[in-house]
Amino acid sequence: MRIIALAVFLSLSGNAIAGDTPPPAHDGDTFYTAPSAETPACSRLRWKRWESVRPIGLDAPEIDGDCAAERQLAAKARRRLIELLESGPVAIDRRGCDIYDRTLAKVTVAGRDVADILISEGLARPYGGGHRQPWCGD
Repeated sequence: MRIIALAVFLSLSGNAIAGDTPPPAHDGDTFYTAPSAETPACSRLRWKRWESVRPIGLDAPEIDGDCAAERQLAAKARRRLIELLESGPVAIDRRGCDIYDRTLAKVTVAGRDVADILISEGLARPYGGGHRQPWCGD
């Protein structure tokens, strides 16, 4: 594991400000960073240049979710993930890839687990694989 400083420069519109910065986090459980020597070979680079990282241990609602409540919570989770990633030194302990070719990793910011923070704030749920629970009511 290598500790890196992850600078995510974002505009409020959700677009990267400069060409050399990664695009914004997709949602509360996927963000982008420059690849490193620790990037697993199974990780497909997005836009041929950015490693897509999926913090392990959580499931966040989807930006293109099934209902307005899910989409609103997803936007909150995304904003909070970006805020966390910008708040201190980020450590990415890469542990392979998921079925979408994202790097699976334990992600900490200033020694605090990102998954634990988002779960404790009600912006994500614990997740260990398998079937995901829906975010919308019946």
